[in-house]
Amino acid sequence: MALKSKDLLGLKDLTAEEIHYILNTAKTMKVILLSKNKKTPHLQGKSIITLFYENSTRTRLSFELASKYMSASAANISVASSSVAKGETLIDTGKTIDMMGADVIILRHSMSGAPHLLARNVNASVINAGDGMNEHPTQALLDMFTIIEKKGSLEGLKVAIIGDIYHSRVARSNIWGMTKLGAEVSVAGPSTLIPPELERTGVKVFNTVQEALIDADVVMGLRIQLERQKKGLFPSIREYSRFFGLDEKRLKLAKEDALILHPGPVNRGVELPSSVVDSDKSLINEQVTNGVAVRMALLYLLTRRDSDESIN
Repeated sequence: MALKSKDLLGLKDLTAEEIHYILNTAKTMKVILLSKNKKTPHLQGKSIITLFYENSTRTRLSFELASKYMSASAANISVASSSVAKGETLIDTGKTIDMMGADVIILRHSMSGAPHLLARNVNASVINAGDGMNEHPTQALLDMFTIIEKKGSLEGLKVAIIGDIYHSRVARSNIWGMTKLGAEVSVAGPSTLIPPELERTGVKVFNTVQEALIDADVVMGLRIQLERQKKGLFPSIREYSRFFGLDEKRLKLAKEDALILHPGPVNRGVELPSSVVDSDKSLINEQVTNGVAVRMALLYLLTRRDSDESIN
């Protein structure tokens, strides 16, 4: 099997089979990642470029480490000190990178659809590392990988996603991916932070956190994205935490063995108290490790699309 597209732009357009293919490849990559010798030749001779127009720690660094662990030539473009600061367009920047022989361009951009625009104008594979409020496919893939590692499958699981759904590209990608793999997804948050007509995507929308959490197998908290919000969407951080924070009392409504996830960074004391973040049920740190494995898998698969070579 091979991925149909040269790019990874979102989970909305991937089939369940393609998602499973990526996640199965990530299993092998995690074995490599956890070994004493992380250096493999899988991407030898390949060039990977990270182009981030927005801040990032986990996503950018995990892509860079994934590239280097597999022996690729990896470079990061700092937009603030590049020709973008002189007015260069995204397409021109992309074409410049393309003409230097890049195999993969990893793009994070504040504009929804930016990776799709870039992908149409370059020969390199483009990976969406987050575009505006649209999608963040690699985060959703690592979230699903983390759940499947612990639960065996997403089929039939009840997943509750709590918080700022409206501004969350992570929530959108997870909704697309998890529903395709058979999960029952519920969401809850302030009514001003729930997108209209969200139920059309196949999720259940609840007015209270308590309703969404009942018998949940997985609970995912989302960061309040103050940088994307206009004033007045909820009264205050204190009010948000009081009514929508995932504390121990509320989490008792979920199943006893429920998993706790968060894409990070966590606003401790807002979405989750430290007692939950650091609890045995929390997989937040493991998500970070799995993010490297999933991104290793994607880089491998996208640079081997025209090859019959198998990682096994």
